[in-house]
Amino acid sequence: MIKNDFLALFAKPKPVMGMIHLKGIDDNDVYQRAQKEIDIYLNNGIDGIILENYFGNYYQLDRILEYAHTQDLPIPYGVNCLNMDVMGFELAKRHSAYFVQLDSVVGHVKPRDEATVEAFLNMYRERSNVPVMGGVRFKYQPVLSANTTEKDLVIAKSRCDAVTVTQDATGQETSMDKILQFRNALGDFPLIVGAGVTKENIRSQFEVADGAIVGSYFKDTRKDTGELCGSHIKELMELVNDIRR
Repeated sequence: MIKNDFLALFAKPKPVMGMIHLKGIDDNDVYQRAQKEIDIYLNNGIDGIILENYFGNYYQLDRILEYAHTQDLPIPYGVNCLNMDVMGFELAKRHSAYFVQLDSVVGHVKPRDEATVEAFLNMYRERSNVPVMGGVRFKYQPVLSANTTEKDLVIAKSRCDAVTVTQDATGQETSMDKILQFRNALGDFPLIVGAGVTKENIRSQFEVADGAIVGSYFKDTRKDTGELCGSHIKELMELVNDIRR
């Protein structure tokens, strides 16, 4: 079983990773916006960034990852290639990304296909040795498992290096009940809150979780379609630094 120390990628405990959604009206706009968003994150104290083709496409993701690779960024950057996990690994290898995010590593396929998921993850983790942050019962993913959530969380520990927990939708607050359920099943395995983090809930969530992914909350409208807002990032990161102290 491959095991990487996911949290060791970050300079500080309880890392907050900012999401870049690749919004834009054409290829150049996507590229320029993403460059600007990287700078906004860097200037406001984020601990890491994730580049994801949420609004964009594979080729736009490939291009901005190449840019990130050439910039010698002072923080780690990861990649989530939605709906085609294998390309996330390929992009991470091509552009020296620090980690791969996968929306689900267990329970989203029919029980007969779990062996295929396991074989795929074993194969690509051996080839790339890049840490994997994997979702379980993740937003928008089907739940086709025959197992309890707790059993699938135990399986996930052998398939990734950190587990991501969300509620049901982008920007929706992840309940403390679900975070605690995951923590109790995972023990001291790294647990990342993947959606719905706010200044009102981060203290209680960080009493249990080891880090967070934030996207919509950093936008000017607090919605995924908004523009990245430096003051929103700075405000939350100042609170996180206080929690760390």
